[in-house]
Amino acid sequence: MREGNDYVQTGMTLIEVLIALLILAIGLLGAAALQLNALKYTDSAMLHSHASFVAHDMMERIRANPDVDYTLASLASAPPVGNLAMPRDQDLFDFATSINAFAGNDADASIAVIGRAVEITITWNDSRAANVLNELQTFRLSSRVAVDVGARP
Repeated sequence: MREGNDYVQTGMTLIEVLIALLILAIGLLGAAALQLNALKYTDSAMLHSHASFVAHDMMERIRANPDVDYTLASLASAPPVGNLAMPRDQDLFDFATSINAFAGNDADASIAVIGRAVEITITWNDSRAANVLNELQTFRLSSRVAVDVGARP
């Protein structure tokens, strides 16, 4: 007859399995939170890139037509329809349409022209990325627009 208990446990107990599942679940929640933050910041960066593209496009249009006053107080004062016969009106209409397309109707923009200095400002609601209501982001582009008076054809 044997004395004592020679029983050796093999395998895992239920509590060990539950602890492993808990650790796995916490890790998966962390990965999901990381993915959500990455999506928010990617969206915010995309909006910033669009604002940059639209502002640079408008600056090039101003450079192409430097003798016209492109001053714009806000998007509300932009022409409501395009007019191909009037390049300024068409440019400002395209500018307003582009901003509303990428940032929605909450966005606003202005163009300040002082002499040959031009500043384009675009503001949009970026509350999705900031987790704050009405978090406004602003992109500003400043440049000087020169007229080449000594140009020869």
